[in-house]
Amino acid sequence: MDVLQPNEKVIVSGISRMQENFDYSMTELKNLAAANNYDVVGEIRQNLDRSLAGTYFGAGKLDEIKELALANDATRLIVNDELSPSQLRNIEKGVGVKVSDRTQLILDIFATRARSKTAITQVEIAQLQYALPRLHPSANKLDQQGGGGGLANRGAGETKLEMDRRVLNKRIAKLRRDLKEADVGAEVRRAKREENRIPVVALVGYTNAGKSTTMNGLLERYADHPETKTVFEKDMLFATLDTSVRQLTLPDNRKFLLSDTVGFVSKLPHQLVDSFKATLAEAANADLLIQVVDYADPHYPEMMAITEKTLKDIGIENIPMIMAYNKADLREGTLFPQVDGDNIVYSARDDKSLAALIELITKHIYADHETHTYLVPFDQGQIVDYMQRETAVASTDYVEAGTKLVATVDPIQAGKLKKYQVAD
Repeated sequence: MDVLQPNEKVIVSGISRMQENFDYSMTELKNLAAANNYDVVGEIRQNLDRSLAGTYFGAGKLDEIKELALANDATRLIVNDELSPSQLRNIEKGVGVKVSDRTQLILDIFATRARSKTAITQVEIAQLQYALPRLHPSANKLDQQGGGGGLANRGAGETKLEMDRRVLNKRIAKLRRDLKEADVGAEVRRAKREENRIPVVALVGYTNAGKSTTMNGLLERYADHPETKTVFEKDMLFATLDTSVRQLTLPDNRKFLLSDTVGFVSKLPHQLVDSFKATLAEAANADLLIQVVDYADPHYPEMMAITEKTLKDIGIENIPMIMAYNKADLREGTLFPQVDGDNIVYSARDDKSLAALIELITKHIYADHETHTYLVPFDQGQIVDYMQRETAVASTDYVEAGTKLVATVDPIQAGKLKKYQVAD
C-alpha cells in the first residue's frame, strides 16, 4: 500500500449515484484530505446511477481527471468510495497518477493519530484487512507465470502472492490475540466499576463535534485533580482515537465515570468499525449516552443520522441518550443554555452550559436514587464515615441517640443502610 505524502497535491472525486447527501459527502472528503495535510487543488464529480465495475468512472471522465491533474501538478486522486482492487489499478492506468479511495484515506488518518497500544493495534488490523484483497502479483517483481498446470508449475509471482497473504493473515491473527488480551484487562476494570456501582456516561458523536472539549470542561469543574486528567482536544477531524475514562465527583459527593469515545464519520470503513468495537465497549456498557452535535455546522442533521446508524451497526442500542447541541456560541442569535426534555443547546466553553448539562446528566443516572433520614449510633462511626464518603449527605446533626444524617443513596446503598433508616 502506498504511503501518502504530506502536502501532496490531490484531486478529490466521486459519483453522485443519486445520493441525497452527496454534496456534504464531497465536502467532508475535502476536509478529510486536509486533515491528512493534503493540498486539494481540484474536484471532479460525475452524475451516474451507479459506478462502472471496471473503472468506477466513465472513460470520458477519466480523461478529464487526467487533464485536471496535469494542469494542477496533482500527483494523487482521492475517490469518495471504497474501490475494488481492479478499479484502483484501472483508474491509475487511466489517469496517470496514484489513486487512493476514501477508506485508505481514513485508515491513514487513524494511523497517524493512534497513540495508545490498543489504538495502534486496532488501526493496524484494519489496515491489513484492507490490504489483503488488494495484494496483486504485479506489486512484486516475481509476477511471471510459468508454463504448464498444477501447483508445482505455478509462477514465482503467484507463489510470492500466496506467501504475502499468509504473512498478512498470520500478522492479523497475532494482533487479534494481542487485542483480546488487552480487552480482558479492560473487561476486568469495567466489572470492578460495575461492582462498585459507579454510573458510566459516554460521550458519542461525529468527529470534531466537541466531545473532548465538553469532557475537559466538566473535568475542570468536577475532577479531583483536573490538571492531570484532561484529554487532548483540537479543532480537527479524529483528534483523538483512544477512549478516555475519568471519574467526576459532584459537590454532593456523588460520583460517575465519563468516557470520551472515538468520533464517527460518514462511510466509516467497516474494517475500522470491527476493530474499534473493543474501544467503543465503554459506550456499549454505559448507563447514559450523550450525543454531542456540532450545532454550528449546517449539516448537523446528517451527522446525527450517521452517528445513530454507526451506533446501531456496532450494536449499541436501547441506552438512554441526551442530545447535546454544542457550539451554540457560534450560531448567531442562539440563546444558550436551553434545556427541553433530553435535549440541551449549549457551549462546551460556557460555565452555565456545563452546569445545565450536569443537571441533565444527574437526572438520568440518579433517577433511582432515594433520599432518606438515617440515625447511626455513636459507636458505629465507620457507618457515618462510609455515608460521608460514598453517599450524597445533605445534612448532619448530632442527637442524643447518635448521628442523624439526611442522605441520597442508590438502591444498593439503601439496602446496606436500611437498618439505620428512620422516619423523615
